[in-house]
Amino acid sequence: MSHATLIPPATTHPVVSREDWLEARKALLARERALTHDLDALRAARRSLPWVRVETPYVFASPEGTRTLADLFGDRSQLAVYHFMLTPGSDHICAGCAFVADHVDAARQHFEQADLAFAAVSRVPIDRIEEVRARMGWTFPFVSSAGTDFNFDFGVSFRPEDIAAGRAIYNYGTVIRRSEDMFGVSLFVKDEAGEVFHSYSTYHRGAELLIGAFNWLDLAPKGRNEAGTMSWVRLHDSY
Repeated sequence: MSHATLIPPATTHPVVSREDWLEARKALLARERALTHDLDALRAARRSLPWVRVETPYVFASPEGTRTLADLFGDRSQLAVYHFMLTPGSDHICAGCAFVADHVDAARQHFEQADLAFAAVSRVPIDRIEEVRARMGWTFPFVSSAGTDFNFDFGVSFRPEDIAAGRAIYNYGTVIRRSEDMFGVSLFVKDEAGEVFHSYSTYHRGAELLIGAFNWLDLAPKGRNEAGTMSWVRLHDSY
């Protein structure tokens, strides 16, 4: 595979004494600490958002049979849904969505212990989902919303007539011109009475929060090493 841009040589990148490096590093640390506190406040504000009761009785197809949205919680009170881009009639697998999905199984063995369930959802038939899941080696729950309005209601799928009329709105304001399917993450809560509420959704770069590989790269001198957004990202069996 290509490793994108070459790292700048020491002749063009500043090289200083350990003392000067430490001074620069401490100055950056002050900025990192300030950003961490700002992020803590942002996360608190996210948790404080009001909820919306989910009144539509969504039913999904799974390998074990039909599942309601409430069923996807299992015995947990919180549910994260990843809206995975798989478009009916297409054999394309979104490499970006697969990049996110590659992180899930390792993470969920931990976050499931903190009362958070997970499911991926696409609007292709379940047989297609199982084909993709088997190829990629994923074990997380992945269900089909085919025949329901779930993807449309949560802003990740768009009907051709809405695209043509300029009514296909993604990420709270972006007008979709072509793609019938996009990606995102939605969070839900279930109370003791079994009622389900929508608490949060994020789209586009909001999903970067889920990509641990980017966090590693962001620490390195070459950063994400892109020649264009996610230029080197492939399905993991295609590297």
